[in-house]
Order: sequence, then structure tokens, then C-alpha cells
Amino acid sequence: MTEQCKSTTPGEIRPIVDAARCEGKAECVVVCPYNVFEVVTLPAEIYRSLSLIGKLKARAHGMKTAATPRADQCLNCGLCVAACPEKAIKLQRHTTD
Repeated sequence: MTEQCKSTTPGEIRPIVDAARCEGKAECVVVCPYNVFEVVTLPAEIYRSLSLIGKLKARAHGMKTAATPRADQCLNCGLCVAACPEKAIKLQRHTTD
């Protein structure tokens, strides 16, 4: 576990990516010590939910966004939040309901 981690239980706190802000630059992928992130093509259902400005921005950035397929491995170190140039990531407590 890295020294800056705030959780002892993996997945207790999980990163949430705002697709309307994310430009898929992969800074989160580079800094995450737990391999939580990957850059993917923006899913169609998320693209459809974006505003017109969000859709234009997504197209300008190659329809890429960060995804969190291994969010359950997050230990809340916050490196992704600090590294994201678009401020598109926040950490949120995971609930099981």
C-alpha cells in the first residue's frame, strides 16, 4: 500500500469519472498504483447523455474517456484526482444498496 492511501479496504472509496469533462489523456492510468483505470472509447449510452458541448468535446478528443473497470481495487490514495488535468475524477464512498 502506498503511504498516501487513506483506505485499508479496497473498493471502500471508488473513483468516479465525469465523462463530460474527461478527455482521455490517461494521466490517471499512469499514476494509479492499483491499475484501476483504463482509457476506452466512450460508450454510446454515455455519449448520448452528454450535452451538445460535451458531445463536441468528446468528438474533438477522439471519443476517449477514462473507465474504472477495477474500481474495487482502489485504496483512496487520490493520485488520480491530483493528476487529472480536466478535474474529471472524484472519489466517492461505495455503497452496496
